[in-house]
Amino acid sequence: MPKDPIGMLGRMNAASLMMITPEFFKVRRLRAKGAAKISETPARFAMKPERMTLDGVDIRFARAGNPNGPTVLFLSPLPQSILCYDKVWDALANDANLVALDLPGFGRSAGDMSFMTFEAQSAFLEKFVSKMSLTDIHIVAPDIAMPVALHYVIHRNHKAASILVGDGPGILPSDNGSLVTKIIHSGFWRSMVNMTGPRAFIAGAIQLGYLHYSPSAEEVADYVASYKGRISQVSRWFKHYPEGSKAIDPHLDTLEVPVHVFWADQDAFLTTDNAERLHKRLPKSALTIFENCGHFCYQDKGQEFTYLVRNWITGGYHLGTTYG
Repeated sequence: MPKDPIGMLGRMNAASLMMITPEFFKVRRLRAKGAAKISETPARFAMKPERMTLDGVDIRFARAGNPNGPTVLFLSPLPQSILCYDKVWDALANDANLVALDLPGFGRSAGDMSFMTFEAQSAFLEKFVSKMSLTDIHIVAPDIAMPVALHYVIHRNHKAASILVGDGPGILPSDNGSLVTKIIHSGFWRSMVNMTGPRAFIAGAIQLGYLHYSPSAEEVADYVASYKGRISQVSRWFKHYPEGSKAIDPHLDTLEVPVHVFWADQDAFLTTDNAERLHKRLPKSALTIFENCGHFCYQDKGQEFTYLVRNWITGGYHLGTTYG
């Protein structure tokens, strides 16, 4: 078992970034004792990832659960992988037909710079859904997966019954935290992120993203392996995401797919203002703001997040009283 997947240099570089990130000091004050520290307790993952080649790309995915239940498709966030859903995955296994995908270019799936647009990701998602013969799916898509899910239901021949999105881009203007703003708008800061590498990138995300949760060493090691050698690809994704959102934002007011918007009230990367504006514009949407919660709410408030997903997929998504 990896005891310290971040390492001393990664921690030092992350600490330097945190010192110039104002949101870090607020998150640190609110953090529960012992949270955001890497745990050496064995992970014992319930999720058992597989691999396949699709459209010439080697991808990692997982499947499990109840084939007679509603289908839930989890898409990987950044800088994590599908393993971040492990506890939610295990809790839903009796209720739902479960599928998870590391999006190409993210997580442990292959994928070069050609996949670093919302359009390319949603095109690949359409192929994956077809390959897996999925229908009436509920797509769980936080963070960088959020615009992929939105683009998919807006521009593709989608098979979604609903989507659950949050803590990511898509609405314009995007109200971003200071670190995200730096990476989007500054070539210097993108160079700094590239130079410090995946360990510092992930260590910084852990420090900013959790108020309660402590990831296991095995989990963090998977994230480090996910982004080894391709942080520059990820930083360029940030540069282009405001432009990519132009293909989503004009269509929000007429989107007929039910959407559950979820957000963390202490999100240090994208503020809850994004959630509230998104909810107001979507014709069929519900809104959940997790209180006293960091950016990675599917882990930081894991039980509440599991309840949200279970309630939504078992009927909440098509009940008119859910919206508003």
